[in-house]
Amino acid sequence: MQNKQLPNVHLRKEWDLRVRTWFNQPGRKLRRRRARVAKAAKIAPRPTELLRPAVRCPTVKYNRKVRVGRGFTLEELKAAGISAKYAATIGIAVDYRRRNRSEEALARNVERLKAYHAKLIVLPLSAKKRSAADVEAYKNAVQISGQPIPVAAEIETEAPRAITAEEKKSNAYITLRKTRGDFRSAGYIEKRKLTLKQAKENAKK
Repeated sequence: MQNKQLPNVHLRKEWDLRVRTWFNQPGRKLRRRRARVAKAAKIAPRPTELLRPAVRCPTVKYNRKVRVGRGFTLEELKAAGISAKYAATIGIAVDYRRRNRSEEALARNVERLKAYHAKLIVLPLSAKKRSAADVEAYKNAVQISGQPIPVAAEIETEAPRAITAEEKKSNAYITLRKTRGDFRSAGYIEKRKLTLKQAKENAKK
């Protein structure tokens, strides 16, 4: 028998006391689904979601994509003729922090608000003030699941086509390098032209 140390491994770490299980995941999934169904039935025939604006994703990489934003700005609500307090009562989300930086986005969201407001059926709290037409329209209304007005994708894909002879002759790399060089040396060229012009004027004198 070789002269070696006897094994005495201390594997009493009680790992079974620190194990995190997730056996309640399927049950929670079912509970969330039932809660959504119950909430939709409770608020019917109102839409299941608040109306939200169409905004562009940040950064150059994703700004060509339009998605649903957090809420409408105060400027958009004012242009549509809706107050912020009233908007919260008719299912319109309001974002007090977002700012409008383009006329196109402002016009798009104002049209979105006006389209929603035109389709809206608002019943007065007092039953005496409700008209028969409004009550009938309210009863026949169908609940919308998701966004009341979906945000349409604005990306237009170009159909495949053959490359033209002019495109084959052009060189994108040389064009970009030349444009970059012209932009960087524009100030120097202007200064050089001005210096030569002044030198000619002084020579005439």
